[in-house]
Amino acid sequence: MRPQGGDLRLTITSQDLRWQDFAVGESISVNGVCLTASEILRNGFIADVSVETTQVTALANLARGSKVNLEPSISVGQRLGGHLVSGHVDCVGRIISRESDARSVRLIVEYPAEYGRFIARKGSVCIDGASLTVNEVSENTFGVNIIPHTSEATIIGGYRLGTEVNIEVDLLARYVERLLSHGDESANASIKKSISKSTITREFLRAYGYA
Repeated sequence: MRPQGGDLRLTITSQDLRWQDFAVGESISVNGVCLTASEILRNGFIADVSVETTQVTALANLARGSKVNLEPSISVGQRLGGHLVSGHVDCVGRIISRESDARSVRLIVEYPAEYGRFIARKGSVCIDGASLTVNEVSENTFGVNIIPHTSEATIIGGYRLGTEVNIEVDLLARYVERLLSHGDESANASIKKSISKSTITREFLRAYGYA
C-alpha cells in the first residue's frame, strides 16, 4: 500500500489467478470493491484507490500482508454462482457476533439502519465480495451462515468481533426502491399493488426492465 498524490495505490499478488489472461483497464473485485487494474504484473496487479473509495469502504483498513478476496469480472455466458454484484459498495458493516453452528459459522453483522429497506430474510447480500444469503434481519443487523468452503476460500474465515466489512445490497432491491421513490405515480401504484399482494412475477420484472 503506497500513498500516491493524495490517493492510495495497491499492489496485490496471488498465485491463484492466470494473470497473463488479464489486461490493463480490466475491473477486478477486491473485497467486493470494483477496482481498475492500472498495471498487470507477472503475479498480480496494481490499482489506484480514490479518496472517495477509502472513505466509503473498509479498504483503508488494509495493511501490507493483508489477505483479500479477489474476483475477476464475469463474462457474458458464464455461470452465475451467486447473485449479480456491481462492486459498488453501499456501506461498511461490523461483525458483532460470531458463533459455531454445526459445521458452519453464524455471523451477525451490524450496518447503518438506513440500508435496512434493502435487506430481506432469504434475500442476497454481498460481504467483501462474497454472495451470501440473509438468514435473519432486524433494523440494523442481519445474520448469515458461513459454510466450511466459504470460510476456507475467502477471508471471511478470519473475521473476528469488530472486523469491518464492505456491504453491497442486492441490485434489484436498490432499483425497486428507486422506482418507488422517484417513478411516476401510475408505475408506483402498480409496483406497490404487486408487492402488497406478493405477486411479483417474471412478467412483472420484465415489464420494468429487470428481466
